[in-house]
Amino acid sequence: MNILSGILFFIKTKRQVLIVIGIFVLVLAIFLFMTVGNNEDDSIRYIRLVAYFAFYCLVTYQIIRQVWNAKTVTRSVIFGLMSGYVSLGLLGFFTFFCIELVAPGSFNGIPFDMPIASKIEELIYFSYITLLTIGYGDITPNAEIVQKASVLVGMVGQFYLVIVTAVVIEKYIRHTQKD
Repeated sequence: MNILSGILFFIKTKRQVLIVIGIFVLVLAIFLFMTVGNNEDDSIRYIRLVAYFAFYCLVTYQIIRQVWNAKTVTRSVIFGLMSGYVSLGLLGFFTFFCIELVAPGSFNGIPFDMPIASKIEELIYFSYITLLTIGYGDITPNAEIVQKASVLVGMVGQFYLVIVTAVVIEKYIRHTQKD
């Protein structure tokens, strides 16, 4: 449903609509294959994960682009600013989830034999705690790649807050001074 609704979000350019429709068809085909064939092949899961990751990369890029290019600050720009930050957390989650799928046990605080659904919840939590640079320490990187990804997610979160939010505030101040 997210990918299908993304078509409405990307309706401005034909190329983006075609990309989102392509991702939707791919995910739908995987869903049907897994449902009808009752197949839980790992390669199918990886393809589905890559499709979702590509979709959320496009959504995040588009949200940030629209917020950045807005001439005036409206309610939708503020919601876009918040949505962009939430989307960055989702991208962090996909990054951490991919690492955990490829190298299980990359995180301390997430049991190795934990079911996938529980790992997803834990990795979403870790992603947002890292993005917000809170770092409680209950889940920590166990592998060098996770350490580097955590630093990247934390830096992206701070750059977003400092740069994109500052641009929106500057536009708001300039707009209210004109009025």
